[in-house]
Amino acid sequence: MSELIICEKPKVAEKVAKALSVSPTKNSYKRVPYYEMIKENGEKTIVVSAVGHLFSLKAKNKKDNRLYDVEWVPLYETDKSKKYVKNYIDAIKKFSKDADRFIHACDYDTEGTLIGYNALKYLCGNESIDKSFRMKFSALTKKDIIEAYSKAYPLKNDQSWADSGEARHVLDYLFGVNISKAMTDSVLKVTNRYVQLSAGRVQTPTLAILEEREKEIRDFVPEPFWVIKAKLKKGIIAEHKKGKIFDKKEAEKILENCKDKDALVTKITTRKSKKSLPVPFELGTLQSEAYAQFGFTPRKTQQLAQNLYVEGYTSYPRTSSQKLPENLGLSNILEQLSQNPKFSDKIQQLKEPLKPNEGKKTDEAHPAIHPTGTLPKELSADAQKIYDLITYRFISLFGEEAEMESIKVNLDIGGEEFNFSRQRISKEGWLALDPYQYRKVKNEEFPDIKEGEKTKAKVLSEEKETKPPARYNQASIIRELEKRGLGTKSTRANIVSILYTRKYVEGKQITVNELGQRMINTLNKYSKRITSEKMTREFEEDLEEIKNEKLTENTVVSEAKSELDSILNSIEDNRDNIGKELYSAYEQSRIVGECNCGGNLIIISSPKGGNFVGCSNYPDCKKTYSLPAGANVLKTTCEKCGLPLISYGKPRQRACLDFECANGGQKSTNDVVGKCPDCGNDLIKRMGRYGEFIGCTGFPKCRFTSSIADFEKSQKEEEAKE
Repeated sequence: MSELIICEKPKVAEKVAKALSVSPTKNSYKRVPYYEMIKENGEKTIVVSAVGHLFSLKAKNKKDNRLYDVEWVPLYETDKSKKYVKNYIDAIKKFSKDADRFIHACDYDTEGTLIGYNALKYLCGNESIDKSFRMKFSALTKKDIIEAYSKAYPLKNDQSWADSGEARHVLDYLFGVNISKAMTDSVLKVTNRYVQLSAGRVQTPTLAILEEREKEIRDFVPEPFWVIKAKLKKGIIAEHKKGKIFDKKEAEKILENCKDKDALVTKITTRKSKKSLPVPFELGTLQSEAYAQFGFTPRKTQQLAQNLYVEGYTSYPRTSSQKLPENLGLSNILEQLSQNPKFSDKIQQLKEPLKPNEGKKTDEAHPAIHPTGTLPKELSADAQKIYDLITYRFISLFGEEAEMESIKVNLDIGGEEFNFSRQRISKEGWLALDPYQYRKVKNEEFPDIKEGEKTKAKVLSEEKETKPPARYNQASIIRELEKRGLGTKSTRANIVSILYTRKYVEGKQITVNELGQRMINTLNKYSKRITSEKMTREFEEDLEEIKNEKLTENTVVSEAKSELDSILNSIEDNRDNIGKELYSAYEQSRIVGECNCGGNLIIISSPKGGNFVGCSNYPDCKKTYSLPAGANVLKTTCEKCGLPLISYGKPRQRACLDFECANGGQKSTNDVVGKCPDCGNDLIKRMGRYGEFIGCTGFPKCRFTSSIADFEKSQKEEEAKE
């Protein structure tokens, strides 16, 4: 008998093989590693892996007006950068031929279920599903893997999970491809210009939420107010009890009453309070905390946490649970963590019985994020930060409540009431176990002051103005998406990342740029259903109902097509207006400055890849400026020539868009050194931001460049051949 175990990633396949066998034999097929094990009964087991998704959706006929008829095809057919996936597909196909039994050992969520299900269905044959079993694990320790293998159950039990995962992909494809195509076609038919525009089932409502906040900020009218403060001894600052005072005359009257008056301490109120234990991390709170502590984007945190899981150091990160069941072996995990001196000091402070504090949120698939007890050997600096964040949080769950003490001091200054307050930790409790949380808590010195005491006071007025709502950052928009029921714990970080990639938003405090603003405004005007979070939320609920076997995939997909028909009809009915407005927004978004001829300097994509800056009056004006790979054009301008500055390189540096200006007026040497291998024009030496290089005189139509060293080497090789 032969058994094939399919894992999601190569590292997981290695861990599974080493957990199930003392000495698995490692081999490779087409550079794809696989592991072979022979059991005592002679049964052979092969462990092989995918590399995430092996298949993607594709329209069966791209000439259709509406691309509703889709099929799964190998990923390398739709993404040319994924050619390596073919070797993994070939490996699974090869080893499936002799297998009598299949084990699906991909991540236990809808995406992982779909990855393994598609591998079995399309590579091992439809009949393999009936011979397949599912391993369910939340950590990649030897204990967890062996237990998951021994309890593997028929894969058919998870059919609804596979259906839900497939339905999500189909919905995302149908909405993203068809709406993007409709917008792009609208521009093309009105302007005869091809502009690639992007929309998505969750992406566009997310952009609409960001634009809603942007509009609140734009429409906000600041209102002046005054704050009256009193400076006391030892740097104490007290504030008038009214806080913000919007009447200037009232503020002036208070100042007059307080002039040259001492402060009398009328009352001191002391209060004690408990600071409850934290709850375990789920993905959203881990992403928020990592952003607050280290400035990590949610996507980066998710990837670091995923890597820690694959290495076996922490549990599965894509969970919404705040529960830690006892069967995880919590005491054993703490014992293993104690082998690290950094954690042992904290763990020694814990008192029996060791029971963790838990939150309310649950997840049917996985527990809360926690360390497995396996201590890391070597981690990158960033991975170490996430591991420590998770581990200190886990340890602190077993601690005692912290206690806080606060005082509020009331003052009378010329008949006006002022007060100030202080807070300090009176009992460290669990705060002593988590250094990240300890430093977030106010721990202030209490002043030596008594009721009835008088002290000198200097009363001042500060004029301020009300501020608009704060912009979202990457962590807060993900929390907002969760609150509104949009996307999933696994997809939200990627959705936000796509908005940056599409150049609709920018900045750490997320600003929606003009292209993003005008796209949402145009869609709201002519087809508001596209931006509707209500529709997106309803489909999210439907996808959950598929998983819970209350709806079928076909029903939800059919409903989505009907919804799409309505949206696409509205775009077609308003095609001319939509095309004009979207093109205008696109053109405006590309403008980075003004050319000497009076035209606009715009960012242009080169047919051979990369971008450059050219004049909108081309061909009458042929002025161009090259852009280094990864460069961003800034809003600030050069003090010498007035052109925009650019940001480029690693580490990032700034320079003028005109490299001659940036290099002190140095021009290209213009020495002809040969003929361009791409177009036949002369090659000359040019001066760039990184020094001299070889460039084609046919620029910008021809983008051929070479370093001096590489060019001279190729010249010598040509001479040697002759």
